[in-house]
Formats: sequence, C-alpha cells, structure tokens
Amino acid sequence: MTLSGLYDKTLKRAFLDKEEGIFLFEHAPLTELMQVANEMRKMQVPHGKVTWQIDRNVNTTNVCIANCKFCNFYRIPGHADAYITDIDTFKRKIEETFRWGGDQLLLQGGHHPELGLSFYTNLFRQIKQLYPTLKLHTLGPPEVAHISKLEKMSHREVLTELKAAGMDSLPGAGAEILVDRVRRLISKGKCGSQEWLDIMYEAHQLHITSSATMMFGHVETLAERMEHLIRIREVQAKKPDGAKGFLAFIPWTFQDVDTLLTRIRGVHNLTTPEEYIRMIAISRIMLPNVKNIQASWLTVGKQTAQLCLHAGANDFGSIMLEENVVSAAGAPHRFTARGIQAAIREAGFEPQLRNQQYEWRDLPASMEEQVITY
Repeated sequence: MTLSGLYDKTLKRAFLDKEEGIFLFEHAPLTELMQVANEMRKMQVPHGKVTWQIDRNVNTTNVCIANCKFCNFYRIPGHADAYITDIDTFKRKIEETFRWGGDQLLLQGGHHPELGLSFYTNLFRQIKQLYPTLKLHTLGPPEVAHISKLEKMSHREVLTELKAAGMDSLPGAGAEILVDRVRRLISKGKCGSQEWLDIMYEAHQLHITSSATMMFGHVETLAERMEHLIRIREVQAKKPDGAKGFLAFIPWTFQDVDTLLTRIRGVHNLTTPEEYIRMIAISRIMLPNVKNIQASWLTVGKQTAQLCLHAGANDFGSIMLEENVVSAAGAPHRFTARGIQAAIREAGFEPQLRNQQYEWRDLPASMEEQVITY
C-alpha cells in the first residue's frame, strides 16, 4: 500500500476499503490529501461554484425519550419546558422564512411517546395547504423508526404515508456513527445502525431524496469513521435507476458544552481544524458516489469551513434562520445571507443559492436581511 497508488485509485473513483482510508488519513500530507480530494470535487461538481441555502430548522417538539448523551435540547415527557409547536407558531415562522428568502423548513423533533403518524401527516398536509410552495425536509431515520414502532407499521408504509402528506426529502439526522458499539454509548434510545440504513434504503426505493451525516470527535475510533462512510456508500450503490438517493454528506463535530457525555463520561471534542479538513477530504475520497460534500461551518467556524472548500467540499450548507439542537450544545457560529456569500468569495469561489435538491435558485429580489438571534 502506497500513497501514490491510493491517489491513483481515488482518481479513478474506485471504492477504497477501510484499511486504505485509514492509511490515507494517517499518512497522507495534508496538502496532498486536499489536492486529491479537490480533484475529485472537480470531477463530480465541475461547475466550480459553492452552493448554499436559506432554510429554517423548526422543531415540532422538544419532548424525547431517546436520552442521547450529547443532546441538551430535549425534555422528558411532563417537563415544565416541554412543548409541541402549534400551527400559529408554524405560520409565523414560515412567513418570516419567506420574507428572508427561504423556501424550506427542516422539520425535526424528538421521540415523543404520544405523537404518531397521524400527527405528522395532518401537520404536513395543513402546512402544505397553507403554503404549497414550501418544501419540507422532514424528520430523520430515528424518528421514522420511532413512528414505525408506535404504529406497528413497516418503514416503507410510514415513509409512503409521509411522502403522500407532503414530505419532500429526508434529512440524514441521527446517524452519529453508524456502528452499534458507539450508538450504545451515546444514543442507546435511537434506532441501531442497520435500521438507520434500512430506512434510507427504503426512502431511496420510494424516490425520496435524502442526505447523510456523521457526528464525530467523541468516543468513536478512526476505523469506525471509515466503516460509517463505507456503509453510506453501500446504501447509495443500491438506489434505483433515476433516484438521487443521498444528495449530500455532512460531517460535523461533537459539540460538548454541558452535555452528559462530557459531564459524566469526561468526553470532550478535541477535533483540530486540520483533523476536520482531513475528514472532509476523506469523505470526498471514500464517497465517490455521493456528489455533494458539505462543510459544517456551524460546528467548526468560518475559516476552517473555507479551507474545506479546497479539500473536497463544494457546499456551505444553510445560513439556518433558526437552529436549536446543536446550538444548545455550544455551537457558537452564525451567518446571514450576506455573510455566507462573502465567506465563499473570500475563499476564492462563486456563491450559488440552491434548494434542497441542489437546483440553483436566484436570490429573491425583495429578500429582507436576516437577524439571526438563536
């Protein structure tokens, strides 16, 4: 195994195995790894622009029984701070989103023990009736698994009902690390790794587009990160002809402020900027069948995310008009529409507004400047 041989294999868009991915991560000089990943990016996204999005992360509820040890957002059933978002709040937030140039809600919540399929299908239909042009990037595999268990329905049946009610795409939430050793330590109440993957497989069979994520920098090993990437690309390889499958992959770092994982287990996020850039480059290299790689400015900040654009990333994600979960664990970074475009230009690229399907959008002529205060 040599670096030059692995570079050649990468540029042929071949699948590297776990040991090869580890070898590159540990031994490749950063500049070389960035260069190879950047060449891969040019092959997969030849237009050379860096895309970004305007959307809003609205939580249906903060009630959750999954008890993830990295989450400060959730509340147990019956807690004084527990809530379910009402339709008037949705209307206010959607109308603000439109004024600020957004076209989508990332709609997520928790594992609420009393909110079954009808709650979500009724909500989606009500929102779509009021705002037919709004896109719903909704729930995530753990929530789909939770609904399936409550209703004693198959994943496919639940996804079919959600799609019919207005689900436009499925976020890659709750992936964390797709290895059950890790999941038992940090998110035991969520679905296992295979169930997460099975739900994404079924979504792709139904031509529901999705994204995939990885939360790293906690209790996982480097080998487990590689296993995660391999399992993502294996599901992507099974998507039917004409389906888009995973549109994007987004690796982000564990945020450790006042989490149970930090307070009880003493786990801290020690990820350096160089390690994050390496992870972006390795993601591009290990996932030759996933077109878009997103840099998580929310968790690593502007400067590191800008460097990632030279290491295989081609997307800067959303300005996120509202985001509550990751921010509750300490993510301090914020962007407005003007700021994210300036950051992309500073990195040497042309910014391009997109929608969730990675189709280009024109900047709305009457868009108000956002005031992001979460």
